[in-house]
Amino acid sequence: MNPLSVLRDSLYFFRRHLASIIQLCLPLIVLEALLTQLLYRQMGEQASPAYGMLVSLLLYPLYSAALILYLDTRTQGLDILKRNLFARALQLWPQLALLIMISTLLIMAGLALFVFPGIWIMINLVFAEYLLVLRGLPVVQSMRESARMTTGHFMRILVCVFASLAPVWLLDGLLMMAFPQPQPGVQLAMDSLSGLLQLFSSVVLFRIFMLLEADAGA
Repeated sequence: MNPLSVLRDSLYFFRRHLASIIQLCLPLIVLEALLTQLLYRQMGEQASPAYGMLVSLLLYPLYSAALILYLDTRTQGLDILKRNLFARALQLWPQLALLIMISTLLIMAGLALFVFPGIWIMINLVFAEYLLVLRGLPVVQSMRESARMTTGHFMRILVCVFASLAPVWLLDGLLMMAFPQPQPGVQLAMDSLSGLLQLFSSVVLFRIFMLLEADAGA
């Protein structure tokens, strides 16, 4: 598995299917950003970040599952209606939300222990969502199987993850410098753009997931 090849192939897919990904995910990303913004406006600047995480826990599993299902169907050459993807994503929401909540708590606990344990946990769990959505594994089994799949590939996966997210972080920083105190509409646009671009990392991880499964089955 060559990280450069993974990133190149993923970028090609992301650009080719960007219009469909926007139609599929952007409405929920905008809603997530809007609800988070309204919540913090009501709670005040001292509100805990946990409130924003709760909003994400409500909506992220829906568009994440829909995107994973879309990636899988397009890879197989199938064309399934978006409403059918969302219907399946809605069925998966309880388990996926639980998985994301547990994973987030584990990563946060690891980050509190000198950062690296959190990164190690994050990389070990990167395939858990794909295993739950595409292979129907239960929450705990998805986490265990993800850790097994990443064994021996930690650095390459880490490179791919950070390479896919670094441009988004850079853009976020530049926008924050350009708009240090953005109006609500501008903030909503910035958060929505960031959320959309972060989906590229999901495409990258899906590509790695499929390559590792193919190698395991060879």
